[in-house]
Amino acid sequence: MRRSGEGRRDEPVSVDLVGRLRRAVGDAHVLTGDLVAGYDTDWTGRWRGRPLAVVRPGDTGEVREVVLACAAAGGAIVPQGGNTGLVGAAAPADGEVVLSTRRLDAVGVPDASTGTIEAGAGAALERVQEAARAAGLEVRVDLASRGSATVGGVVATNAGGARVLRAGTTRQQVLGLEAVLADGSVITRMSGLPKDNVGYDLVQLLTGSEGTLGVLTRVLLRVTPRPPARAVALVALDGMPAAVGLLRALRAGVEGLDAVEFVTADGIDLVLAAGRAAAPFRERAAVHVLAEAVGPDGDLLVEALAAAVPGVEGVRDAAVAVADADRRRLWALREAHTEVLAPLRPVKLDVAVPVPALAAFVAELPQVTATAGGGRPILFGHLAEGNVHVNVVDVQPDREEAVTDGVLRLVAAHAGSISAEHGIGRAKRAWLHLGRSPADIAAMRAVKAALDPADLLSPGRVLP
Repeated sequence: MRRSGEGRRDEPVSVDLVGRLRRAVGDAHVLTGDLVAGYDTDWTGRWRGRPLAVVRPGDTGEVREVVLACAAAGGAIVPQGGNTGLVGAAAPADGEVVLSTRRLDAVGVPDASTGTIEAGAGAALERVQEAARAAGLEVRVDLASRGSATVGGVVATNAGGARVLRAGTTRQQVLGLEAVLADGSVITRMSGLPKDNVGYDLVQLLTGSEGTLGVLTRVLLRVTPRPPARAVALVALDGMPAAVGLLRALRAGVEGLDAVEFVTADGIDLVLAAGRAAAPFRERAAVHVLAEAVGPDGDLLVEALAAAVPGVEGVRDAAVAVADADRRRLWALREAHTEVLAPLRPVKLDVAVPVPALAAFVAELPQVTATAGGGRPILFGHLAEGNVHVNVVDVQPDREEAVTDGVLRLVAAHAGSISAEHGIGRAKRAWLHLGRSPADIAAMRAVKAALDPADLLSPGRVLP
């Protein structure tokens, strides 16, 4: 798994490129040398490179000029938003130009009549959520990294998050977008019309493309009325089979189920030790499930959640919350996981398996990581979608690839997906065949070749 200094091109990039970039966006927005710190390394610290420059265009026209300049010089471009990805897609390889979208951060006024809100690709998801909330609406995409993850990055990776159960992935929330293609042409599909059957759906093609087909500049997202009430239940259970049993009961008995998350005892221990949350119950439990439901009446939601729990085998304890402050305290047990795990530098793998196979997958995982060279898996994720965030700690650097291979092959053996919501990037491209057939991969190569024949945009990402 090559990380540092992973360049793809041997030919020199024109020395005139930096000068042309400065003419396109202004001297202040082209960074070189020591000024690229923070743009040259991904959030995990595992992927880093020496970019030729970091360029920060301020509008779509400037993005176009940057793309044209790089195309003329043969320089590769990697679009970068909040840089919160986990698969090395937005971190530069040596010699690439980082196209930062941070100045493309405008957030429009939500339109209740069309159910849409427009945002620049560099706008933080949280700012878009706040704009919708101020109008009594909601954006039905939510991530723990909402404060730094950008709309463009969320769309480029087709991010999932905690609200997929009711809302679907980001793909279902994207009603339009604008993007600059590798030849400098601009695709603008921002009408938001619910019925528009003209030709190929380029909006959906670019969604989830991880920067390999175009540079996103603007996005039109769906907004819906904000539910009047929310209620959360936190349930302690004796293992993953009990958690799956609880999920069945929740699906059968709770209308408006919005999220069903799980965390394990090892992760809870880290969150409590870091002081990020208070112990929810007196006794330690193997698994905790956090379920949130929405609807017109908070009391009815509490009753429905409470009624779903008693009949489930393996329940150790439970608590229910309606007030915002109480709900945030319970959610902190789940949302603090990524931050408290980061100092341990785990091998991070975002995968999904069918819910009926989830308990077996979790049971088999420790043996797989041990056989691959050691490491203790700490798990959390989105129970309703079978989406497991696998964090394997205490892995020696020379065994990281073997651990990754073992985990992803176990996922494939259970008919799962090697990437549930973070994409393929560079980290998983060698395992693409575990999730897509040769015909699938050939079709993806053909699309890439058609839209970016010079391999200008995010080279070496997604496709092996």
